[in-house]
Amino acid sequence: MTYVATWFAYVAFVTDVYSRRIVGWNVATTLRSEILPMQALDMAAWGAGGRLDGLIHHADHRSNYTAMVYTDRIVELGAVPSTGTVGDSFDNAMAEAVNNLYKRELIRQRGPWHVAEQVELATLEWVWWWNNERLHGELDMRTPAEVEQAYADLESAQLAPVGQSCR
Repeated sequence: MTYVATWFAYVAFVTDVYSRRIVGWNVATTLRSEILPMQALDMAAWGAGGRLDGLIHHADHRSNYTAMVYTDRIVELGAVPSTGTVGDSFDNAMAEAVNNLYKRELIRQRGPWHVAEQVELATLEWVWWWNNERLHGELDMRTPAEVEQAYADLESAQLAPVGQSCR
């Protein structure tokens, strides 16, 4: 989660660690657990078919991520809640990197921002770009979409009966 200087706008992202794809996000004028992070979490679940079975949801110790309403929702969706050690910035390094890149690549480049709706629309565009066009060094200069497609191709090749093409 990160703050964007407007008349109060906050942004929360849910990022897939494997592909670096942003699978859920939300812009809100409040930090309340059931609004800002939960709507991002629900977007991630919706994109996964409504469930997050077997996944680990890692977050820091901020109160909106440790609130019962939020942690109960994680469990309800089938994921396992996880938090790192208090005060250990390495536990949340990937989230901090996404937040910093978001601010550098979008927020500081196109501001000033006057209302949360401006941030929301710009964030929608940025997330699409991040997932589909932005090359990531951590992914051998591929996009998250390319990494997920390569994984899907590998998985379907492994499931194909011997002697049959997977396409």
